[in-house]
Amino acid sequence: MAGNESAENYLETILILSRRLPVVRSVDIANELGFRKPSVSVAMKNLREKKHIRVDSSGFITLTPSGREIAETIYERHQFLSCWLTGLGVPADTAVEDACRIEHVISPESFAAIKEFVSRNTGTRDVR
Repeated sequence: MAGNESAENYLETILILSRRLPVVRSVDIANELGFRKPSVSVAMKNLREKKHIRVDSSGFITLTPSGREIAETIYERHQFLSCWLTGLGVPADTAVEDACRIEHVISPESFAAIKEFVSRNTGTRDVR
């Protein structure tokens, strides 16, 4: 999945929405991301073909185990990097934007090294 930023963003959005809403539909994703529904429908078809999501007969979208794993990885990176950058003094809006870009390209090794560095220097793995 590495390098597929758009798919990762959709999966992360489904994860976030599933924590806020009783059910997730394409229209919810479109509203959250500010995209048109046809664009979201194409993306959902691609994610369904890759077996990262399931869509039931009512149009309710759920993550499969592989989709959830990707979404949780991206979400963890986003949360951690946003908080870390903010803690370094980066303005919150810039930190969130930069975290969105970094979360898709950073290797697992580099992310683990940053988390370990923060843990050693703050006594916690959580920078929030």
